[in-house]
Amino acid sequence: MSRPGPTGAHEDPAAVLGAAAELLAALYARGQDGGTPAVSPSQWRALLAVEAAEGINLRALGSLLDSRPPSVTRLCDRLEAMGLLTRAPHPSSRREVELRLTPRARALLDERRTARERALTAVLARMTAQDVDALVTGLAAFREAAAGLLPAEAAASTPGPAAAATPDADVPSAAQAAATPPTAPRASRIPDTA
Repeated sequence: MSRPGPTGAHEDPAAVLGAAAELLAALYARGQDGGTPAVSPSQWRALLAVEAAEGINLRALGSLLDSRPPSVTRLCDRLEAMGLLTRAPHPSSRREVELRLTPRARALLDERRTARERALTAVLARMTAQDVDALVTGLAAFREAAAGLLPAEAAASTPGPAAAATPDADVPSAAQAAATPPTAPRASRIPDTA
């Protein structure tokens, strides 16, 4: 556990950030509860990746999810059967397939983001305005510093300051979750932490 140092700063900022990320994970998990249809963490990650890059192909989705082609194909089969994803031939390349969200998938994402926004708002309401400002400033600086660590492909697709990415797409990083409006699209590599 970190203790404030002589300047009031925490001795181990990474541990403090890690603890905050765990709390955010718990808050974000609430947004998953009770949704219909029930979506697994890997399916959720895929939906977020497709939302961030509408028209993405299977190979690029597999790269974002760190999954092999057969696994990505089966995942997309399940999402399509649930009415959450459509696949269509690419307009200029018959060998490629474009992936797109259905209106049902968009409604599901919106519903879960609304639940998550309520949970985050309840926590932020318990903080002073000064603490909220400091949090937002610190998270913006963290996000800027972290952006340089993303692979070139992910960095190019990472949204600007008003949006962010998520790890286990069920669970955003501490920086991303607090600095990102829940309705903003997510983009970047979506690691599996489950």
